Amino acid sequence: MRPQLPILLSLSLASALPSHPQTTELTPLPLIVWHGLGDDFQRDGMKEIASLAETINPGTYVHLIHLAPSGSGDRQATFLGNVTEQIASVCDQLASDNILRTAPAVNALGFSQGGQFLRGYIERCNFPPVRNLVTFGSQHNGIAEFQSCGWSDWICRGAEALLRAGRWSNLVQSRLVPAQYFRDPAELDAYLEHSNFLADINNERAVKNATYGERLASLNRFAMYLFEDDTMVHPKESAWFGEVNATSGEVTPLQDRQLYKEDWLGLKQLDKAGKLEFKTTPGGHMQLSEEVLSEVFQEYFGPVEVELPPVEAAEGPVLVKQGE
Repeated sequence: MRPQLPILLSLSLASALPSHPQTTELTPLPLIVWHGLGDDFQRDGMKEIASLAETINPGTYVHLIHLAPSGSGDRQATFLGNVTEQIASVCDQLASDNILRTAPAVNALGFSQGGQFLRGYIERCNFPPVRNLVTFGSQHNGIAEFQSCGWSDWICRGAEALLRAGRWSNLVQSRLVPAQYFRDPAELDAYLEHSNFLADINNERAVKNATYGERLASLNRFAMYLFEDDTMVHPKESAWFGEVNATSGEVTPLQDRQLYKEDWLGLKQLDKAGKLEFKTTPGGHMQLSEEVLSEVFQEYFGPVEVELPPVEAAEGPVLVKQGE
């Protein structure tokens, strides 16, 4: 006996529908990159890094953080500016990017001072939220010496001239970027009182900001790379939150510091969970090979499983009987 048309339609639709609809897919998260002192987002090197990220993990959306619309203005902002205001600006910049703000999370890559600035972003706003953070030669525990400028580098020389006003002056702490992460263990009282940036994001003052630790501890992985032959950053162990006695040269590793023992930043929590990684890479400061970067992109920024938006149930077919 020939079945009626409505039954035929129902059977056809049932066979076409998947029995187990897909709810997740593998996709690379967007990547945000913050460059270091004296660099800018329009440099060929930064563009090559963005291209490499997309080559290693096709489909990766890369956002190069910038503090000015032009390369020259962005470079100047690495020397001159208020870091607290700069991070607030970056929080707005990332939150207003349609791709970044709608992503389930982003990954973050920081070069030199860009690394501690990205950490400041995570602690102070973290929207969009960071999943994995990787930093190269970053001064997480500050610098105890300022690097010298080349005679032809007038922006750097101008910043250097500000130091004559005194590194703990309000003028310098609100204008000279490297001074805002200067930290000499011999001057801790002045540092805690006047530091515009580092003393706060390292939660070193008497009143702790619990949110900073909660946000940093929410990372899936935090990898810190130290350059083995770094002679530009003093001390180079700052890349691992290490503290160095300038007289004896003795290094106090992160795990032996109160910052870790009392877990002011959630680093102990990350470490105990196996999510805090201490890495080394050969060469001097920011001497990075494509091979090392490729390994980082594969290890930390590869595709992850994300949930697909729910598919709304269809209202169903309208069945028309024969003769209607």
